[in-house]
Amino acid sequence: MFTGIVQGIATINATSQSDSVMNLTITLPGTENLQVGASVSIDGVCLTVTSIDGSNVNFDVIAETLHRTTLSDLEMGSEVNFERALRFGDELGGHLLSGHIMSAGLIHSITENGGGKDISIIAPPSLQKYIIEKGFVAIDGISLTVGVVESNIFALHIIPETLRMTTLGSKQEGDAVNIEIDSNTQTIVSTVERILAEK
Repeated sequence: MFTGIVQGIATINATSQSDSVMNLTITLPGTENLQVGASVSIDGVCLTVTSIDGSNVNFDVIAETLHRTTLSDLEMGSEVNFERALRFGDELGGHLLSGHIMSAGLIHSITENGGGKDISIIAPPSLQKYIIEKGFVAIDGISLTVGVVESNIFALHIIPETLRMTTLGSKQEGDAVNIEIDSNTQTIVSTVERILAEK
């Protein structure tokens, strides 16, 4: 599990492809006590550590993950958000995330707002019913509160600290981002739909 409080930006050191599996080597700041088999959120995607060589950490990404997320677009030098798994006793500053991305969305617009930015995201049809004003959503692993929702587009208001600590500050209109919906919202919407269908 993760909190959506990104711990920093990491850099893709190398990528390789074998059959349907992509291998990512990521230069990860702060690998203390990180072990093979541990989970790390990379742009919101829960990945398992396969090997560690100093600050370079290897991950394997299967075809299903490549299909649903933006990880297939990564190349050497790309920057990604990272968060190590939540440990018992850690402060929960964001909201609970699984790192299981349902789909990607597209950045519709970016507007400067003081030191922050207002970013609107186009949600794919499969996710629109789960996106609710003042609800939670994770974008590339960042825990955020949803602003106004209009049709298939929802607004996000990003503070300067989030822009400093994450890759959101370098995103451009048209860029794809990973979306994880709050699990409580998913459960409520799916339960209501099932009950209505049974009537």
